[in-house]
Amino acid sequence: MRSTHGEPGDGGASAAWELLLPAVSAPARTRGRALQAALREAVRSGRLPPGTRLPSSRDLAADLGVSRGLVTEAYEQLTAEGYLRSGRGAGTWVGDAVRAARPRAHDLAPRSPGGRADFVPGTPDLALFPRSAWAAAQRGVLAELPHSELGYPDPRGLPRLRTALAELLSRRRGVVADPERIVVVSGVAQATTLLGYALHARGIRTVGVEDPGSPQHDALYGSAGVTAVPLPVDDEGVAMEPLRASGVRSLVTTPAHQFPTGIACSARRRAELLDWARSVDGLVLEDDYDGDFRYDRAPVGALQGLDPDRVAYTGSVSKSLAPGLRLGWLLVPESWTREVVERKRTMDLGHPALDQALFARFLERGDYDRQLRRCQRAYRERRDALVAALDAHFPGSAVSGIAAGLHVIATLPRRYGPEERFLARVAQAGVAVRPLSAYSHAPGAGDGAKEIRLVLGYAHVPPARILDGVRLMAEAAAG
Repeated sequence: MRSTHGEPGDGGASAAWELLLPAVSAPARTRGRALQAALREAVRSGRLPPGTRLPSSRDLAADLGVSRGLVTEAYEQLTAEGYLRSGRGAGTWVGDAVRAARPRAHDLAPRSPGGRADFVPGTPDLALFPRSAWAAAQRGVLAELPHSELGYPDPRGLPRLRTALAELLSRRRGVVADPERIVVVSGVAQATTLLGYALHARGIRTVGVEDPGSPQHDALYGSAGVTAVPLPVDDEGVAMEPLRASGVRSLVTTPAHQFPTGIACSARRRAELLDWARSVDGLVLEDDYDGDFRYDRAPVGALQGLDPDRVAYTGSVSKSLAPGLRLGWLLVPESWTREVVERKRTMDLGHPALDQALFARFLERGDYDRQLRRCQRAYRERRDALVAALDAHFPGSAVSGIAAGLHVIATLPRRYGPEERFLARVAQAGVAVRPLSAYSHAPGAGDGAKEIRLVLGYAHVPPARILDGVRLMAEAAAG
């Protein structure tokens, strides 16, 4: 290549000429597009910097051994796109508009903090994902799925999946499940946002959330223009007097296994919550957090079963299969269905049809029930291992909450405190933990507390690692 910046064939122009050579060996029918792509990339990458004069179409065609028409077409295409510029009798030059850097993909996915032990809650054991059964279901779906079902789906979800979900939720969780009111969603986060938009559309601008509770509520409801109002919990669930005094008409609750305190909502409190919802013409959103993972007895049925007209119900496969599947469900009262379905339609035109058909088959063949039993056995064993390790290495510690879920609340004696110093020592030893105060909506919650209250996740940690991690934590605490 000849360049105004040096002798023919020198420097960047020569390197750029080499970039075009692979395009010449492309099949004849794609050679023109390959040449354009190679020339475009040479400009983008800076191998042909702005202001570089390119060879004439005749010279470049001769150098590359291609037709002049192929080069002329490439020059014209890239000139139209702004990569090159040309003038009558002035030749062809690299334009000044290109400032594109080579694209780089960054991974913003939440990751484990690493270290020697990780007790941060919220993650299942991803190694338990049933790859063989999932692959078999996928092959079966690809073989049998009608072509028509690869089009845009019903925004509520495929009828086949909604029917299978209705059977599952009715059988396992005591839900009053009408398939016409089930919406397949991308996890509980999308269900929360959909309800937020529906509340906003009805003029409801606040929603009560449990405190302590999920730290995501503020952002999720805030995106829909609804303000999350923190409400304290007591030993039976959401405290009623603060709820009544708050003026909210909607409430999010985790009655099966409150996150993070681990309590189960009492029968009396369930009745009180429903009486409150009726009295304010309100709505309760039941997040069935850990509803399938009770280890000391059969899990208590869902709150929704007591009043389907006042309770919206949501759950997902994030703990039973994997959060990366982004697959969940939302069951709404009949009077809220139209608004929620329409918002789902405008949000994403429906959940991916192939994923829905795959999960429907997984449910129908009993694979999901088998997966739940497998997870229950593993997580029960790990919870027992954690409780035993705490008893052995932190004498006088106490575990509160019901025997359920993927985490425990551990209260350590005051002699291991203060909490700030304990957390600093444990972190320095490479053990990742979260204090209960981290899940409070109140700024500074837990400051000055004499006891140390930890939310310890165990589902993703094998029993041997649990024992070793608690030992490391005890050694760090002892200084």
